[in-house]
Amino acid sequence: MRVASYNINGVNTRLPVLIRWLTEAQPDIVALQELKCTDEVFPAATIAELGYAAIWHGQSRWNGVAILSRVGEPIETRRALPDDPDPSQSRYIEAAVCGLIIGNLYAPNGNPWPGPKFDYKLAWLDRLSAHAADLLASGLPTMLIGDFNVIPTDMDVYKPERWKKDALFAPQAKAAFAKLVGQGWTDALRDRHPDERIYTFWPYWRQSFERDAGIRIDHALLSAPLAARLKKAGVDRDPRGWERTSDHAPTWVELAP
Repeated sequence: MRVASYNINGVNTRLPVLIRWLTEAQPDIVALQELKCTDEVFPAATIAELGYAAIWHGQSRWNGVAILSRVGEPIETRRALPDDPDPSQSRYIEAAVCGLIIGNLYAPNGNPWPGPKFDYKLAWLDRLSAHAADLLASGLPTMLIGDFNVIPTDMDVYKPERWKKDALFAPQAKAAFAKLVGQGWTDALRDRHPDERIYTFWPYWRQSFERDAGIRIDHALLSAPLAARLKKAGVDRDPRGWERTSDHAPTWVELAP
């Protein structure tokens, strides 16, 4: 089974890109972030024509998350984190899909740092950590996947010195991510590529993708039952080079039955 994550950066604007990628890659379960559309205009019919059932949690112009599945209907178990510091923002959706619990998230960016947006980022990550602990305690095969907006280490960024003043690379953000993983989650990409610089996002400017000047901010965290089934994990780099594409590339994990 292949579970993928894709910050699509506008699901309707990038719909041709999404259709092409779903058709070519054929992932079994997909977590989408940054839909940038209300619930009413989410392209459910087009996605259904490709063989995917979907649930979504939209928001006008910003944020938005969805879970797609071609291996059974996703049964929503939660939208928004418990005690979300700003429930008006559509940043989390969770579902039971084909025997898994999938928590799809789009964490706050937090810039400019320091400031109220960064404070909100830390508060949101704190609530994520609390909910993640409960998910682990349940013993269910669980995956937290999506755009965490955190660069965990120097290995996850092309030139660390250029990101020192960015909220994605702030010490407090990195500490929050480390605390989350330290609960007992497996960072799938890093587990499968322990010594490799592997990126999931390249800014649009200065030919960042062509120069491979990227960062890793899209992650898949696996609970112990899923970590035992982890076969492969990677990044589909090709879609980042397509026309009118997202600045993220899809990430994926492959699980044994």
